[in-house]
Amino acid sequence: MSSKISHPLDDLLRIERLPHIWCPGCGIGIALASFLRAVKELNISMDKIAFVSGIGCSGRAAGYVHCDSFHTTHGRAIPLAMGIKVARPDIHVVVFSGDGDLFAIGGNHFIHAARRNVDLLVICINNFNYGMTGGQVGPTTPFGSLTTTSPYGNIEHPFNLVHLAAAAGAVYVARWTVAHPIQLSQSIKKGLMKKGFAFIEVIAPCITLYARYNKLGSPPEVMDYLKRNSIVRNFIDPSKAEINVKGRIIVGEFVDVERPEFITELYRLIEIRGGLKVKNLVEPLE
Repeated sequence: MSSKISHPLDDLLRIERLPHIWCPGCGIGIALASFLRAVKELNISMDKIAFVSGIGCSGRAAGYVHCDSFHTTHGRAIPLAMGIKVARPDIHVVVFSGDGDLFAIGGNHFIHAARRNVDLLVICINNFNYGMTGGQVGPTTPFGSLTTTSPYGNIEHPFNLVHLAAAAGAVYVARWTVAHPIQLSQSIKKGLMKKGFAFIEVIAPCITLYARYNKLGSPPEVMDYLKRNSIVRNFIDPSKAEINVKGRIIVGEFVDVERPEFITELYRLIEIRGGLKVKNLVEPLE
């Protein structure tokens, strides 16, 4: 009998690249595991997934998944993902990145991909600061929070990411915390199968910097904080789902609608104007 220890998700990971670089207690691994469980439960082949990340702690996930993956330049995960989807509309294209990469450096790309309703699943790990570069204030840092560049409290109002995504045109919008891995995995399954721009925010306070500066405690205490302060409010107005430092966190599904999808419309035009037979590429994925 072999004494080798294995994990149920080993076949979806580049295990030769482990151990990972994330800090002890970091929630990014929970979010990644929730994504991989969703893939496994849907029985999607890793050959049918392109996994795209930007720069930052969350961006390192691209190096650990056993599929075609791309670690892009800062803020450019979504335009590269769009290029992949245009060239290969028959595969699932997933963007897995952080709040700074997606909404500071890459914010303009996000809103226009949502506006166009490009068939992508975007998973944003919101750790409330720039975790990899020193814990600076970012576009999602809650008002009043302490960071290395806001030692007297953040005076900037943060983005409400689910409201922004919904207002920009996303057809599926959800938010969970890393203390809700089962619900998160279920939402990822919906996002993977949704035709159009799907967005899922994952609340995972940076353990090493944000949690320490704001006295949220150890990793188990942060998980307890997330459980105690999270309130499920499905399909409420996402503008009412703001996050306050040490306050309540509204989680759940906020948007699930249908509207024409960009890649399908693009190929329809190509077929009409160019006479190319590309219908087989834009059939719904199973």
